[in-house]
Amino acid sequence: MTQPATDQQQRVAPERIAPERIAKVMARAGLCSRRDAERWVAEGRVAVDGTVLTSPAVTVTAENEVRVDGRPLPGPERARLWRYHKPAGLVTTHRDEKGRPTVFGALPAELPRLVSVGRLDLNSEGLLLLTNDGALARRLELPATGWVRRYRVRVHGFVDPARLAGLARGTTVDGIAYGPIRAQLDREQGSNAWVTLSLEEGKNREVRRVLEHLGYPVTRLIRLAYGPFQLGHLARGAIEEVTGKVLQEQLGAGGQRAPVRGRNARKTVPA
Repeated sequence: MTQPATDQQQRVAPERIAPERIAKVMARAGLCSRRDAERWVAEGRVAVDGTVLTSPAVTVTAENEVRVDGRPLPGPERARLWRYHKPAGLVTTHRDEKGRPTVFGALPAELPRLVSVGRLDLNSEGLLLLTNDGALARRLELPATGWVRRYRVRVHGFVDPARLAGLARGTTVDGIAYGPIRAQLDREQGSNAWVTLSLEEGKNREVRRVLEHLGYPVTRLIRLAYGPFQLGHLARGAIEEVTGKVLQEQLGAGGQRAPVRGRNARKTVPA
């Protein structure tokens, strides 16, 4: 569990806190997750202006003093982003009720508390974006960003390119409507084939479900790119921070995604 702030840590500067729920303020400060923040409030560990809270349904502003375990809330860090090459066999969560190894348990101990931008399931691998800013993660996950997720997938079966091309019109599987997917057959190896897919929405297990619906069960799934950020030659299990310059170019000031127009929409960040 993340430790409370020390006495030496400063209060959040007044201009940095907009009116928002206490759990969100605590998470933004990097102290804990929103879920943990709500639990800490229920345990009586959080006070606002000297009053111990009993419910997380509290909104604070710049004028409020927030303390956790009697210590001032640390100030929020600047938004940072990392590229991580997730190996297969890790769950994208901080805790797993089944005791399976997790992405966050595999990260170097010196990193700050991070959250993922989207997820990759247990058996999927490749590029996973991680950030210290939960609000930034949520923005980057939204389909409104228009960022393309690109995958290289090995499937079992003899693939019909025409059926793959039909995914560009969108498809429905078990009552769930999936948006357009650009898919192409790369090469065949006996009874297996490699396929590249690009999509914008990225619903839960979308690639696996759509391909299995076509009769092509997935035997390996690698995410190659998430918007302008690429897996490139990042070694399996390695993590690399995106430079502040690149983050500014791609997201703009304050972690907001920069507008994409014309050819700039195709711009990628070298690995």
